[in-house]
Amino acid sequence: MTFLRTLACIAVLGLSSPAIAQGTQVAFGAIKQDTSAPVEVTADELNVDQATGEAIFTGNVVIGQGDMRLSAPRVVVIYREEAEGIERLEATGGVTLVSGPDAAESQRADYDIDSGVIVMSGDVLMAQGRSALSADRMTVDLDGGTARMQGRVKTILQSGNN
Repeated sequence: MTFLRTLACIAVLGLSSPAIAQGTQVAFGAIKQDTSAPVEVTADELNVDQATGEAIFTGNVVIGQGDMRLSAPRVVVIYREEAEGIERLEATGGVTLVSGPDAAESQRADYDIDSGVIVMSGDVLMAQGRSALSADRMTVDLDGGTARMQGRVKTILQSGNN
């Protein structure tokens, strides 16, 4: 998480005209994500709870789906009750999400597989090239390639004179 914070500080130092808002829509990722693609999970350890139907991955967890990568120390995979497959993923402990040239980090991320929506919360920071945005919460629509930042949104906008 330090890399993105450092990148954001560098971007902020080189920019001007602060903008603060309560909610804003931004592009996220180079292209629309195929949310029907298989989900690949790698981790140091896996524990399966047969009673709850959950799989708990811990230690250097990396989730891959198409061009998207999500990493975290701990990810809980919740399976559908009636049908086969994954219903949702809950990543905690410091999450990094990368899609195309864009990257974001937060304390938590919840990924609903069917809707193709990832909700990141807790000290959200998104880096897009030289720009950075921060907020309390970010909702990423992988199908649409967009994100909505909410809760004390802050960014520094380029003036174009640099």
